[in-house]
Amino acid sequence: MHQAVYPFTAIVGQERMKRALVLNAVNPSIGGVLIRGERGTAKSTAARALAALLPDIEVVADCRFGCNPYEPERLCDECRERVARGEELPVAIRRTRVVDLPVSATEDRVVGTLDIEKAIQMGERQFDPGVLAAANRGILYVDEVNLLDDHVVDLLLDSAAMGINVVEREGISFQHPARFILVGTMNPEEGELRPQLLDRFALSVEVHGLANANERMAILERHIGFDADPVSFRESWLPREQDLSAQIGTARRIVDKVHYTRRDLFSIANLTAGLHVDGHRADLVILKTARAHAAFEGRTQITERDILLAAELALPHRLKRGPFSETSLYEGELEDRLDHIAEEYNEESDAEVTSSEAADNATSSKKKPMNR
Repeated sequence: MHQAVYPFTAIVGQERMKRALVLNAVNPSIGGVLIRGERGTAKSTAARALAALLPDIEVVADCRFGCNPYEPERLCDECRERVARGEELPVAIRRTRVVDLPVSATEDRVVGTLDIEKAIQMGERQFDPGVLAAANRGILYVDEVNLLDDHVVDLLLDSAAMGINVVEREGISFQHPARFILVGTMNPEEGELRPQLLDRFALSVEVHGLANANERMAILERHIGFDADPVSFRESWLPREQDLSAQIGTARRIVDKVHYTRRDLFSIANLTAGLHVDGHRADLVILKTARAHAAFEGRTQITERDILLAAELALPHRLKRGPFSETSLYEGELEDRLDHIAEEYNEESDAEVTSSEAADNATSSKKKPMNR
């Protein structure tokens, strides 16, 4: 019997953290989330609870990497070879997994290893899978990510971005899909991530203990109930869990159909430019996250509110700041900026229409026959 997992919907408060996790579940290509905060703020609880919400997945039954049998372009090398031989890949259904990465993990433990000796002597390509293989199509949870070796963090972020893991040794290579939701947690008191690594996490949230007495009491009551009878507690929250799971499933099916306009792109670009955000990763992240949020709400067109909620998650950790300055970006500030950008866009559009009309009038007047 599986150990009962604390329900995601029973977590009190921490709305930004829950939003960031859910939107990554809707579209894993967003690129993961970094959760920063002191101990005891439901960071690891939320990551594990998310996995229980995610729908079962169909996999190639005997594949070590859990390949999706319906996506031939994303098969591992072993499954590709089987298809090339004319084999039909058997299908099985399994739960979405949470894979933990220990702080002491080495590069080989993360990416896997190729047996060069066997390849040279026997002509066989022997690959021993690593953590990335186990995490494919699941959640990769890294606690104390700030204590990992920088090179290992780089590897994780590269795989999360590309959705593939390629291992090359002595001219021999092996590749397999590595599409996962990356969830990193850290306590800033134990050291910070380098800015270059911080920027590569798509979304970031800071969590704090709740100050409201009623919320703190709700946390107490729920945890007492869960500790006393985990199975019954989970069953009491099951309808809400099922509703959220169904909403995520529906959003996954429509997220690629969510539309955006040039005005939306103008808003995103001006927002990041106005805040002096380096590079263009943030712009892409905001767009992906806004589309995921629209899909989560059952819509196929993004709105200014989607952009606002996405920016709250994508921008704070990318802002230039001094050593003692606040990292928070307040909703009101972002709203004001987006309102100002919308006014600018309307003014530019009006100017374009005016100049276009003037040009049309000039052209038409030239074409008019002269009165004789």
